[in-house]
This record gives sequence, C-alpha cells and structure tokens, in this order.
Amino acid sequence: MRVAVVGGGIVGLANAYQLMKRFPSSRVLVLEKEDGPGRHQSGNNSGVLHSGLYYAPGSKKARLAVEGIRRMVEFCAAHEIPYEICGKVVIATREEEIPRLHALFQHGTANGLVGLRLLNPAEIRELEPNAGGLAGIHVPQEGIVDFPAVTRAMAHEIREHGGEIRFSSKVVRLESKKSWRIHTTGGVYEADFLINCAGLHCDRISTMAGNRDSTKIVPFRGEYYKIKEGRQFLVRNLIYPVPDPKFPFLGVHFTRLIHGGIEAGPNAVLAMAREGYKLTDFSLRDFVESITYRGFWRFLIRYPAMCWRELRQSFSKELFCRSLRRLVPDIRAEDLEPGGAGVRAQALSPNGELLQDFYFVRQQNALHVLNAPSPGATASLAIADEVIDLAQEAFVA
Repeated sequence: MRVAVVGGGIVGLANAYQLMKRFPSSRVLVLEKEDGPGRHQSGNNSGVLHSGLYYAPGSKKARLAVEGIRRMVEFCAAHEIPYEICGKVVIATREEEIPRLHALFQHGTANGLVGLRLLNPAEIRELEPNAGGLAGIHVPQEGIVDFPAVTRAMAHEIREHGGEIRFSSKVVRLESKKSWRIHTTGGVYEADFLINCAGLHCDRISTMAGNRDSTKIVPFRGEYYKIKEGRQFLVRNLIYPVPDPKFPFLGVHFTRLIHGGIEAGPNAVLAMAREGYKLTDFSLRDFVESITYRGFWRFLIRYPAMCWRELRQSFSKELFCRSLRRLVPDIRAEDLEPGGAGVRAQALSPNGELLQDFYFVRQQNALHVLNAPSPGATASLAIADEVIDLAQEAFVA
C-alpha cells in the first residue's frame, strides 16, 4: 500500500509516523511545500500542551486532547525533547464568569482530567502571586513544549523507518482513477491512498481531490506580545481566562515559553493571507476567497462586537493591555514588546459558524483532515490514530 500524506506539519508527520508503526509494510510518502517540517501552525504557536479542560465532553477534541497529551509527553520523553508539565490557572475575574468556571470544572472532570482544584482568591495568589480574580481552577496536567523540535523528531523517525519526505513539493494537481497521481512542484508521485493534512490549505487539497465539502478555511491571525525581561516575574506559568460561550475564541492569556520568556495574547483578526504572519502580508487570492464566502459574512453578522474589539486591539497596545490587566492587574503597556504571530487554519461553515470540533471527511481512497486547530498539535498522535482507524480497511486490503 502506497500512502501519500499531504502536509509536513505536526498532524501530517504524526499520521505518517503512526501509519508506519501500525502498518510497517506500507510505503509512506510525505509531501510538504516548504523546505522543512512544521513551518506554519506547528512552528508558530505558543507551545502549550493542552489537557482537555475547555472541550465539550464526548467531543473529538476532548477525547483526543486527553489521550494526545499523554502520548505527546511520552514521545517527548523518549526523544529528549524539552517539555514541562507546569500547570495552568484559569481565572474568573467577574461574578458572571463564576458559573462558567464551575461548568469548566465539570467538563474537565467528565473528560478525565486528574487533580483539578477549585481556587479562592488567596489560593490563586499562591500559584500566581500577581494574578487577580474572584475564583479559579488549577489544571496541574497542563504543560509547555518545543513543538518545532517535535516535528523534527517525527521527520527523523519517519526517514529512519523507511518513509520518504519530499520538501519543496507543493501539490498543484491531483488525478484519481484506481490510484492517485499527484503533481507537485518537485515532481509527480503515485499513491494508492491520500491523507490530506494540509492545514491552512486543506480545503484546497480536498477540492483538488474531488471532495465537495462546503466548509472553507478562513485564516485568523493571532498576534502576541512578549513581556519585557524585567517584568517577567508577573507570570510564573500559564494564566488563562474563562471563555465566553457567546464568542468563538478563547481570549488573551499568558504563557511561559519552554525556552524562556513570557508571551501574552493572542487576539484574533482576519488574516489578509493564509500565511499572513505580518499585518502587511497580503494575498489577493486568499483575501478574495475569504470575503466572497457567504459563511464569512454570516460570521461577521453573528459576532460583530467581538470582531470590532479584536480589530481595535490589533491596532492599540493599550486596549490589548487592558484585556491582559483583567488577569494580571499590574501589567502595563510599557511592559509589552512586539512578539510573534500565528495563523489559525479555522474551518468555517456556510452558516457562519466556526467548527468547534475536529473534522475529518472520508472519501474513496482518501481522508481529509479539514479542521484541526488547537489543541491539534497536542493531540496530533491521537488524531493520527483516529484518522488511520477511519481508513483502516484501505490499509489492510
């Protein structure tokens, strides 16, 4: 069985890695348009190991995050990749957030998280002395990791076990009869089965393959600030807000990075390009696809206040800082310096809803991963097994 995996990010590499472990006779080829692994979502995130607190019980995200963090920690330990289970504090800063905080606690318990603890203000300050809040949850299983190092280790393992990775090989056309003929910028390849893990471009690969799914990737840029060195004492580990269910994004938070430093953010604004990491990055094709998609306009109509707030925070450090100050009251605008940015490959339905769960679509001789945002990196090894299980009959035929 010849299997081609499109996408050399962490989800694609995890699929290739797990496939070779479970079906050693398979001939696995990874096709990646960049010149190395994990150059987009996998390498442009804050490196948090998500334990499964936020996700609805019974959802794929809940199940695969809980399993995924265990598997990812085992992988990192086996390959000497830097990681740390440092714990996280989720804080309610307003009275109306306290019932939602208790609901999160119930979600986490139902999802199988161990050691969750409700906190009063004094207990919050024991863990995070500079945090404010009326109540909180301590999530001891949460952690931080070097995800780019994970992608490099996976790529090494794939090659060590006989798999093939072709970088600088952007897929430009797919032909399917009994097998796939895959035209790329680096050559033409044949495969019996296709696994689409193309992230920011997964909907385009799906369309090339003849799959008529109505969802579309709309890219959202998440912008971060870093806390200046002399003020990093304000945050020990991870400080998160209670999400508002009226809005589809989590909100700004604080993250200690595995190699040092504290990151604050992100906000969420429409990216003018699918790989638009800077405010000035622009792709006419990507922009036109977003603004002509009816789901995007329905999304704006559904969440106008949130969209306006996120846009204003993108242009105003003071407004951005005001959101951070809810969690850490002593943070000041002058404590912040520009950080990096990531682009979230978020699937949007035609009715304007962001898909909240992972979304996989089976096609004859193909499987498409069409929505795997956070906690996709944490859950990547578990996602891979889920994908392989969905397509297993093809691999044993």
